Amino acid sequence: MKARRASRKWSIPIVTGLTACLSGCDLTVLDPKGSVGMAEKSLIATATWAMLIVVIPVILLTLFFGWRYRASNRRAVYAPKWAHSTAIEVVMWTIPALIILQLGILMWRTSHELDPYRPLKSGVKPIKVEVFALDWKWLFIYPDLGIASVNQLAVPVGTPVNFRITSGSVTNSFFIPQLGTQAYAMAGMQTRLHLIADAPGDYDGMSANFSGKGFSDMTFRTLATSRAEFDAWVQKLKASPDRLSMDEYAGVAKPSEKQPVRYFSSVDPRLFSNIVARYNNGNVTDFSDAACRTQTSAETRVQTTEYVMFGKLTLDAIPFDQPIVMGAAAFMALVVLAVVVMLTKSGRWTRLWIEWLTSVDHKRIGVMY
Repeated sequence: MKARRASRKWSIPIVTGLTACLSGCDLTVLDPKGSVGMAEKSLIATATWAMLIVVIPVILLTLFFGWRYRASNRRAVYAPKWAHSTAIEVVMWTIPALIILQLGILMWRTSHELDPYRPLKSGVKPIKVEVFALDWKWLFIYPDLGIASVNQLAVPVGTPVNFRITSGSVTNSFFIPQLGTQAYAMAGMQTRLHLIADAPGDYDGMSANFSGKGFSDMTFRTLATSRAEFDAWVQKLKASPDRLSMDEYAGVAKPSEKQPVRYFSSVDPRLFSNIVARYNNGNVTDFSDAACRTQTSAETRVQTTEYVMFGKLTLDAIPFDQPIVMGAAAFMALVVLAVVVMLTKSGRWTRLWIEWLTSVDHKRIGVMY
């Protein structure tokens, strides 16, 4: 009775504390609003389910064995000299090997499909945005439109956005969780990123890399709007009296916290290249080649593959068109199978198991048998 009262006494503050801590959690990564983010969410879910195939049975069996072979259970079989089971060994090695093989194929495929440098396929002409990570604010330049903004990014829905990202200070990380793929911003370097918003909204943008005392307020808003609303936003920026020259940039780049939104009606067209060259001995690489442009087609929109391997297994997730990958996977599977068959037929499982047990001081590493 006292124990029950004590548990009730502590349960309320514990539950209240957990609720208060978790109330600030916002799982925006799992609520994507763009095709890239949706593909990444599917990848996370697939990898998680694949690993849970091993994790859940292990947890359940651990609890079952603890209950089944408790000291008071006289009906449980007592076998202190038991050391080997071929069936158990086959299951223990085959299932994890297959899961690792499946995850390897999945990761290889999606690493190429979701490469941030890979242009998106779309019938809509993309817009270009140059991104500067500063202390502690974000500067966005639209080179084709000749405008810029601080801590506010606007994109039309259904239009690919080609980002060129750099830093005017320390290394940082550009991230819009609901659109997917964070990318590093580094001084003297250009990082490329391709994203798209498939639904209108006002999305969080943030720095995903600690960069000093103003890091926690280094956020921006991403406005995904219709084309008409985007055009109106552009006209609002063009009406601003401020102009972003190299001299003005020096003032914008000064460290500041909680920087309000600011607009510029014109921009020095060489500003991005000049800032990159400043940290690169005066040199800057031109990435205007065809490989870095968004592919356009009248028939295609953004294409993503749903990489769900369990419940929705698709042949598209298996790279049949890549003989090196398929050959390596087949070779690894054959090697694992050959080793299992050889050890089983030769009866060496017991010997290997006993040698492993006698060659390791399990008490020192905390493993009890």
